[in-house]
Formats: sequence, structure tokens, C-alpha cells
Amino acid sequence: MDKELGKILIIDDDEDVLLAAKLLLKRHAHEVLIEKNPKKIPFLLNNDTYDIILLDMNFSKDITSGKEGFYWLNQILEKDPSAVVILITAFGDVEMAVNALKQGATDFVLKPWQNEKLIATISAALRLKNSYKEVHQLKQEKKQLVEDINQPFKEMIGESAAMRNVFSIIDKVAQTDANVLILGENGTGKELVARAIHHRSARKENVFISVDMGAITETLFESELFGHKKGAFTDAREDRVGRFELANTGTLFLDEIGNLSHPLQSKLLTALQNRHITRIGSNTSMSVDIRLICATNMPLYDMVQENSFRQDLLYRINTVEIYIPALRERIEDIPLLSDHFVRTYCNKYRKPKTKLSSSVVKKLQDYPWPGNVRELQHGIERAIIMSESNILTPEDFFFLNAQNDNQNTSMESFNLEEVEKSLIQKAIKKNSGNISKAAKELGLTRASLYRRLEKHGL
Repeated sequence: MDKELGKILIIDDDEDVLLAAKLLLKRHAHEVLIEKNPKKIPFLLNNDTYDIILLDMNFSKDITSGKEGFYWLNQILEKDPSAVVILITAFGDVEMAVNALKQGATDFVLKPWQNEKLIATISAALRLKNSYKEVHQLKQEKKQLVEDINQPFKEMIGESAAMRNVFSIIDKVAQTDANVLILGENGTGKELVARAIHHRSARKENVFISVDMGAITETLFESELFGHKKGAFTDAREDRVGRFELANTGTLFLDEIGNLSHPLQSKLLTALQNRHITRIGSNTSMSVDIRLICATNMPLYDMVQENSFRQDLLYRINTVEIYIPALRERIEDIPLLSDHFVRTYCNKYRKPKTKLSSSVVKKLQDYPWPGNVRELQHGIERAIIMSESNILTPEDFFFLNAQNDNQNTSMESFNLEEVEKSLIQKAIKKNSGNISKAAKELGLTRASLYRRLEKHGL
């Protein structure tokens, strides 16, 4: 027999009623628990969750007002507002039934009950609970989708060999469910690549949930990723659906994963290994079906050697790796990207059709772009807003002028930090933005050069 009624808790001080109800319902439910003493309700709710709670309205002899039942109903709903409570009494009337429903009861049955009617009442209540749960989750998914849709610049633009290689890997990996690790500097478009994988995957009709791991504090990590029950901690004023649960059947993108501390890495690894999560304040785990994509700008392999990143977690997240080149490594894409941003922001700010002068394109290609595509995007947006001409020149880009000033003074300095910065800039320029070749010429590993680039803001 299909046990569709889930987990049921029955609270009644009449032992005969408890045994009769358990005997009837255990054939239809996964589990039936019985309790004579209503004072144990707080303990029971703290230690477990129930699909349905059957609650007697009268626990003292000769009392027929139902006041005790209403009191415990309020206690249950205060602890768990989503609880499905069906009140039972031998002295029911219409007025009491209406009051019970007004105070949050899902339904009302009379003792002695008809077996078929009791089962039908519980089934209907359970369907109602599931519909409430689905609506709540859909609202949270809609909120997340609206936030995602409102993000600017989703297109991936590039014709360089480096970007063609990225597109090729995306096409190969998208149709699988393999875990993907995306590596690259800040501003290179790692989230765009993650979204491209999702939109080409079998999960494209389902949600894409993005989480900035660098913005999550230690104390909020579990709540943000796994969710919590109301009352699980001081500020937990309502149930919260975690990002893992939101992403179920879709794609979960964990950005800046290299920023996680060791304890948080362990918690994440456990969830990824078991594909089960448990909300804070709950003892019930739930399975999740997600496609995992992670990203970072940090040298994870060096961090493994330094014991600051777990090797087993790295193996878990990088079935396939995608390296996104820095903008200085694909300077031939700068004209394409620039034209795209010029059109975008002319339309956004209702500016007349604007072009880039040939001199500015050359200077944009010579600039090292420490902020990568994001910096180019913001630079062009500012230039469109501030320029009074329909042709953008080097003077419209303040950072290009600042770079010239730095180049004019760098050779006069004997400061080791400035000399190192200057040498790095020259090596990168000499090798046309190729980090591997520049690192070799400087006598550094690529990871060491990346650390110096971050140190100097390049």
C-alpha cells in the first residue's frame, strides 16, 4: 500500500483513542507517533518535524470548552507557522470549529470518527500543506530570478583564439552534469560562462542560483546555503529556503569559492558528497539534485600546497576546468567589446550614435586592464555619460591619462615596489598580455605573477 500520509503525530490523553488512531493510520502513513501528555509538545517539535499533527481539544476531565486545545494549537503554530494541525474533540460544534480555523487549524474532526472520513481529511490537509510549500518556494525562486534578470551585460563577446577555446569547452561540458571549476581574474566574466553552461544544458528550463561565497559570513553560511527553521537562532523569524534547496533540479553557481575558511570548506564538502542538506533547526535532511559550477580568482592549487584549501574539495568541484583569459591576454577582442558597450550605453542614456576614435582603440589595447572586461565596461559607460561629442577620444578615459603619467615617472623612481610594478607591466606588454610568457621571462610561476598583479592592482 502506498503510504502517502507522511509522518503523523497524535496527541490525546485517551490511550484507547491513541491506539485506535495509530492502528488505523499506520497502514497509510510512513510513521505514526502518539503522545498522552501535551506538555511534551515543545520537546517533540524541537526534535523532529511532522507532516500532520492530530491534536485533542480537551485534556482535563469534565472540561468541554476546548481552551486547552486552542492553547496548544497556538504553541504549535508559534513554533512552526507552517504546521498542519487537525483538531479532534468529542464535543465539537460549529462555533468551536470556526474559531479553531480562525486561529490557524487546518481542519476539525469529531470523535468518534469515521475511518474513511479521517483519512480523507488528513489527505486533503497534506495536499494543502504541499501546495503552500510549493507557493513559498516559487515565490523565493521568482525573487531570485528577478534579481538575476536585472543584472547587466549577459552576452559573451570574443573572437580571439583564447575565447574560441572557452566556447569550445562550454559546448562540450554543457550537456553533461559534470562539476565545473572556472578560473580567472576578477572582471573576466566567470559568471557569464557559468550562465552560458546552464543555458546550453538539459537544466536550462530550471533555475540558475548564484551565490557569492566571498560575501557570506561564517555565521550565516549554513543559513544561506542550507536554510533554517523559524526560531533556530535569534534572528530566525521565519522559515528560510537555502540556496541548495532553491537550486534543486537546476544549477548552483558558487562564486569566489577560494575565500571559504577550512571549517566552511568541510561543511560544503559534506553537502556535495551526500547531496543531502539539513536546515538549521531541523533534524530532517532532504536530497538535492543540482548541477554544480564554481569559480574563483585565487590560485587554488597553490592554496592546496599551503594547506589553506582542501584537496578533496578541489577534486570534488573540478571535474572540468575552464580558464577565462584576462582582457590583456585577448586584446584583439577589445574593439568588439568596446563597440558593444558603446551601443549599450548610448541606448541606455539616450545619447546620439557614438564611435571610438582610432587613437583611443590603440590606447585601449595598450592598457593592462587590471579590472578586465568589467573595468572596460565601466570606463565606457562613464565616457558615454560625460562626453559631449559623438566621437570618444583618449581624453574621455581618465585612466589612460593616469597611465601615461605613471609611465613618465616610473623610471625616475628607485622604490622597489614601483620598480617591480614597472617591470611586470613591461613584461606583460612585451609578451602581448600572455601571462605565462611574462611569468617565465620574470622568473616567476604563473600563480606568483598573479599574486603580484593583485598586489599592485594590475
